[in-house]
Amino acid sequence: MKFLPRLVVFALAILAPLMRAAEIIRPKVIVVVTFEVGADTGDAPGEFQFWAERQHLTGSIVVPGLDHPVRFNDRGVYGVVSGTTVRAGNQIMALGLDPRFDLTHAYWLINGIAGVNPHVASEGSAAWARHVIDGDIAYEIDPREAPADWPYGIMALGNKTPLAKPVIPAWAPRPMQWTLNPALTQWAYDLTKATPLTDSREAQAHRALYKDFPAALRPPSVLLGDSFASCRYWHGAMMQHWAEDWTKIYTEGQGICAMTNMEDHGLAGALTRLGQMGRVDFQRVLVLRTGSNFSMPPTGQSAADSMVAEYAGMLPALEAAYRVGSPVVDALVEGWAGFEAKAPGP
Repeated sequence: MKFLPRLVVFALAILAPLMRAAEIIRPKVIVVVTFEVGADTGDAPGEFQFWAERQHLTGSIVVPGLDHPVRFNDRGVYGVVSGTTVRAGNQIMALGLDPRFDLTHAYWLINGIAGVNPHVASEGSAAWARHVIDGDIAYEIDPREAPADWPYGIMALGNKTPLAKPVIPAWAPRPMQWTLNPALTQWAYDLTKATPLTDSREAQAHRALYKDFPAALRPPSVLLGDSFASCRYWHGAMMQHWAEDWTKIYTEGQGICAMTNMEDHGLAGALTRLGQMGRVDFQRVLVLRTGSNFSMPPTGQSAADSMVAEYAGMLPALEAAYRVGSPVVDALVEGWAGFEAKAPGP
């Protein structure tokens, strides 16, 4: 019997690491949305409700630093409500640093509504981003005080004119644009490009006002188009001009400004830093934005009136976010035997 305590100690030494390993949470896919209204299920939907209901995210775990409980199902799909604006990145950092989670193989789907560029697509459309552009960090003066040859009063740090190629000073934050994994993004687009999207009479009537914008008159579609993110909720033709220019400047002409929002640069920044810490794999990040409203008014309407109008494309955009995003989530889960080790694509 005198050997029993030694056997117990030995058994505990062997089993303890296994018990700790069993407690580690290893999501397969994390869907990140920015807001919900009311309850997660059963009422008027925000960005989270269709995911919570249709993916049966019935499990719940509280993560310190997150305002909303993380919900999950038994397939390895987790849903996170990050909060809005660039500060959403703070909550993703909190999740990434929680020691209960191993996120090194998890895929991330940033999924939500956005302002859609009427030069590119219509309300209710869904765009897979190849790039995320940071529209916050800048030199800015009131456009009424800008030189006559400036198109707007905003320019990149380190520059002396708005349209020069950015020369970012050593002290300034980097990067100003994130290029997402092109093979993974193309795979997601190819998988979903023929997805039927919903429309509504309200959205049809609203886009009919955009007679000078052929792309805005088309029915909703799935496309490749980039995410321009700025913490300020801007609107109007001049601001859209700026967003289009900055997308081209910061991507060396490769980007197309399709969707505008207030969070993606904060989320991309947080995931990049977590990647540098070995906590996540940034090559497994996808961004899907859907157009709930146009980012500028139709000809003849003021930017001020257009900015505060009800979103004609809200429900089609919420539906598109799930309809286009969920096949990718399902494919990643169903193909986990291969995708755990290697991301989809060539």
